[in-house]
Amino acid sequence: MTDELEFSLRERATKAAQTWAPGAEVTEVAPLTGGASSLTFVAHLRSEGRQEERVVLKVAPPGLSPVRNRDVLRQARVMRALHGRPGVRVPPVLFEDPGEPPDTPPFLAMGLVPGECAEPVLEEERDPAGFAAVRSSALDAAAVLAAIHSVPPRGAGLEAEPVVTLADEIDRWTRAFATVPPDLQHEYERCARALHATIPAPLDPVINHGDYRLGNTLCRRGRVEAVIDWEIWSVGDPRVDLAWFTFFTDEARHPAAPSDEPSGMPPGTELLAAYVAAGGRQVPDLTWFEALTHYKEAGATALLIKRGRRAGELAPAIARMVPALPGLLAKAEALLG
Repeated sequence: MTDELEFSLRERATKAAQTWAPGAEVTEVAPLTGGASSLTFVAHLRSEGRQEERVVLKVAPPGLSPVRNRDVLRQARVMRALHGRPGVRVPPVLFEDPGEPPDTPPFLAMGLVPGECAEPVLEEERDPAGFAAVRSSALDAAAVLAAIHSVPPRGAGLEAEPVVTLADEIDRWTRAFATVPPDLQHEYERCARALHATIPAPLDPVINHGDYRLGNTLCRRGRVEAVIDWEIWSVGDPRVDLAWFTFFTDEARHPAAPSDEPSGMPPGTELLAAYVAAGGRQVPDLTWFEALTHYKEAGATALLIKRGRRAGELAPAIARMVPALPGLLAKAEALLG
């Protein structure tokens, strides 16, 4: 990012922080790597009666309308709703600013939570010495997901949020497929029809993360410290999150995995058992949601490949997915019988 943007953000963040803590000042704004739908910075925050602390500033991209996954204020809303709930771990949202988009983008400021962010099955290095911590973190993540799903949307002030039906979930990724080149589409329409024809009875809606996996948590010493990256949260069926979470295990053989060697992740059955033991509801018809997950992964990956081609470079994990797209769709149909 340019020095000009960082200076502007420092001034705006200081002004917003002073509505949260009189006399507060934000200094030393510096960009963090990662994040495709928003810009992330780390900054120092000084305020009366508190030690200087580091905070994270998440900013919508300048020049673009802050909608959908770029809507950082919507992300702030769900994190505020969840923070402090029993068993739930999300970063505290400290302050925010709506800006004047698209030229002056909105941002949120949240506490910097210590921890490491990694997706074990997608890591190149597989160190058995770390497997115990991976296993512990994954089982803890299952319990945290149960806690998130236990928070009633209405009781959390999210009653105005529309419920995303299972048909909506299918259609979202069908629309994504319609925007990619023909060589990435394969038999997506047939797969979508099969999913629509077999939709199971819905469960009561919960707050879903939308991309729940260990790679979207911060972990330390075998424990989840915070769930991050709430860009695509919604209110919907809890099995959408659960099936996605269990897709990132060794037995699921994620097509982007660089190796078939163990990663330390426990099997999906253990993650589901940990979820139920922590208070999560029973989850019938999970095979259908596994099929939806394969369809969703194929659609999301097709979008990433399209963007990578435009940029002239495909990340190794995405490049590995190119030949896997038809297999993902075929597996989805096979799961549906």
